[in-house]
Amino acid sequence: MSDKLETIANFLAFLQPQIGTEIHVGPWLEIDQERIDRFAEVTGDLQWIHIDPVRAAKESPYGATIAHGYLTLSLLPFLTESNHPDFFQKNYPGMKYRVNYGLNRVRFPAPVKVGAKIRARTTIQSVEELSGAVQICYLITVEIEDGAKPACSAEFLARLYP
Repeated sequence: MSDKLETIANFLAFLQPQIGTEIHVGPWLEIDQERIDRFAEVTGDLQWIHIDPVRAAKESPYGATIAHGYLTLSLLPFLTESNHPDFFQKNYPGMKYRVNYGLNRVRFPAPVKVGAKIRARTTIQSVEELSGAVQICYLITVEIEDGAKPACSAEFLARLYP
């Protein structure tokens, strides 16, 4: 067996018992107006419901500005702490690099009001070998502190290579 195939087999043996298991709960992050405004500026999404606190207080069904859904989605690397220097070696033993392959189902069930705190919970849904790599499907749920519904639910695909 080649070194790469052995690494993949070992990695699959490490991950398969974790399928269906919550593997991480991230830190709380408060979403402030400055972050929302910066995201609006970078993306060009200047809808008043995001950037005009006075108008949102009067006219929005939420009574305040809300974060863009894609802002919440873009925070997944921070919320999952997946770019922390120690994360890779701890969670992907034997693998050399990881690439983001994409997202399957993404939903935004509840808005994130300015001032709310959010965090991500990560569960491994599936693991499979794909021509010299291992693909992991994670279910990432971004919850709102004291919220009844999550801000975001996304199936995230990562591919890891030995």
